[in-house]
Amino acid sequence: MVILTREALAAREAAALAPYAVASIRSQGRTFPETESAHRTAFQRDRDRILHSAAFRRLEYKTQVFVNDEGDYYRTRLTHTLEVAQIGRTIARALAANEDLVEAICLAHDLGHPPFGHAGEDALNKMMQGVGGFNHNMQTYRVVTLLEQRYYGFSGLNLTLDTLHGIARHETSVDVGELVGFDPALGPSLEAQIADFADELAYSAHDLDDGINAGLITVPMLKDLPVWRDVVAAIDWNESAHVTETDRHVLIRELVGMFVTDVTQETDRRITALSPANAEAVQRAPRVVSYTEAMKLRARELKDFLFEHMYRSYRVLRMQRRAERFVEQIFTVFQDDPRQLPADYTARIGADSVERVIADYIACMTDRSALLEYRRLFDPLMKP
Repeated sequence: MVILTREALAAREAAALAPYAVASIRSQGRTFPETESAHRTAFQRDRDRILHSAAFRRLEYKTQVFVNDEGDYYRTRLTHTLEVAQIGRTIARALAANEDLVEAICLAHDLGHPPFGHAGEDALNKMMQGVGGFNHNMQTYRVVTLLEQRYYGFSGLNLTLDTLHGIARHETSVDVGELVGFDPALGPSLEAQIADFADELAYSAHDLDDGINAGLITVPMLKDLPVWRDVVAAIDWNESAHVTETDRHVLIRELVGMFVTDVTQETDRRITALSPANAEAVQRAPRVVSYTEAMKLRARELKDFLFEHMYRSYRVLRMQRRAERFVEQIFTVFQDDPRQLPADYTARIGADSVERVIADYIACMTDRSALLEYRRLFDPLMKP
């Protein structure tokens, strides 16, 4: 019997990775030095810390598109995150990138999302105008570096700087990397780029799945969508048939596979042309993880279709407006009298602004706990 030590695992990993991948033996280390695990690489340890965090567990009851009380089938932030990690690992394995680092970034990417999905984020950003705004990617960084309290000697999870850089460089309207002090000349690693792509791919394909299941999207509506025609042709599906549950799974699986194959082949082509000697060479070059031009168009058309037929549907808009009202009213109550916040949050006022502390408190809520908090604050028959 052979017990693999961290050193043996790291050596095996380095031998299997391409020169442009981020190997754990070349990790930049942690902000607070620690003795590393005996039987896990640095990035495996990052992954495990994220999995065991309170913020990760709360993703189970946070909205993806459909609010949690709409039904059991629809994706939550947790199931979305797991699907992102699976797709990310598949792409990383094909490109000889570091699967563990990709998985860690994927599992962390939505930890800062507030309840009620993007509606909750928009509401918090509105309430935070003039005091720094709110962005779920910046909030994720706060979660893993400040808000999680699980260890002696430091706040946060003390993830490696490689994982933190991947989280900070996640595609967003706010350049979190520069805000938190990372070198602006260094773009995302190959692993971070893969995580970005896995996220985009997962939410487009799986939101389509949820939309079909919810009855918001029907086959006649899809017939003029080019990527749908590609998928139907690939599996030789009879479009006149009723979409069974099995049909839906087969069609969405084919769609994901089509996207994954395209991005893997195009990225490989770009890496070959760049011929990077190491991971930093990828970070100093334009992004290499990409679809072909034809598939970029297909992905854009799918996003536009989802915005028109799903995200702006009356059912989704009603959920979003309801959610925005909940978040705005909860925020206003605490802003008027912060003493109503739990003691561990009021203790932080001063180190952070009142508004930032309120945003931290609301952002950590699940859909269910936010609805319960709303009742506690506004229902006279509800015990506080």
